[in-house]
Amino acid sequence: MSRTLLVDTNDFAVEIGDDGVAEIVLGHAGAMPTTDARGHGALAAIWAQLDAQADVRAVLVRSAGKGFCAGGHMDLVNDMLDNESARMRVMREARALVQGMVDCELPIVSAINGAAVGAGAAVALLADVSIAGESAKVIDGHVKIGVAAGDHAALIWPLLCGMAKAKYYLLTNEPLTGIEAERIGLVSRVVPDDRLLETARQVAGQLAAGSPRAIAATKRSLNHWLRAAWPAFEHSLTAEIAGFAGADAREGLAAMAERRAPKFAPRWDVPAAPAGVAPSGAAS
Repeated sequence: MSRTLLVDTNDFAVEIGDDGVAEIVLGHAGAMPTTDARGHGALAAIWAQLDAQADVRAVLVRSAGKGFCAGGHMDLVNDMLDNESARMRVMREARALVQGMVDCELPIVSAINGAAVGAGAAVALLADVSIAGESAKVIDGHVKIGVAAGDHAALIWPLLCGMAKAKYYLLTNEPLTGIEAERIGLVSRVVPDDRLLETARQVAGQLAAGSPRAIAATKRSLNHWLRAAWPAFEHSLTAEIAGFAGADAREGLAAMAERRAPKFAPRWDVPAAPAGVAPSGAAS
């Protein structure tokens, strides 16, 4: 099958096959895909670009690397700690990425191998059909580094797996294997690792061969459930970006770099009691 190269960045490439399937290929062989400042913006914009291609009938997102995607590159994350304009740019791009996938009329399939974290988890789970290898590892990761789960989770996790499971995994950041993610409904299908790409391509090809108008109308109708939850997404995204300006994000990222447990600050500072006055609750 012949393929045409549409986009090629440091972070991903887009190849369009003669079957009408555009493959977004993340990363490079042997490495863990991440997104740098340029790649994050390009990934946010690609959905509208593909939607405008008359010869594209479906999209498959897969990785060429040893995992699906680990989210933002550390240089991008560190820039957000110190630079307000970087935080505002990333917030706009994160919103555009989510809105782009929701509004894209093309059916999107994800093939999740290895770790899908942060923005990588967003792309994996916002796909219309998400297919995970058995050993895949889905991790939201935000709370672990001291910021709110904001780039997609509040929008779609409760709809996919229910509020109880969404709260458990988003608050604890416990990883989910592909098998467990499929069991709770977070992904559409799970397959053996060695059948992942074959299965994802088969599903993408099936969608590409279907009625584009009927598929687009069905996707648009179903995604009104996501549009109804949009205020929750906006709130969580704003909270996440604001968190990168705080002390918890600095501590969380430092702890991750130093491979230690983070020591987050209390929820608020307790004022010292005036001299001669016992603290509230102390024995008299």
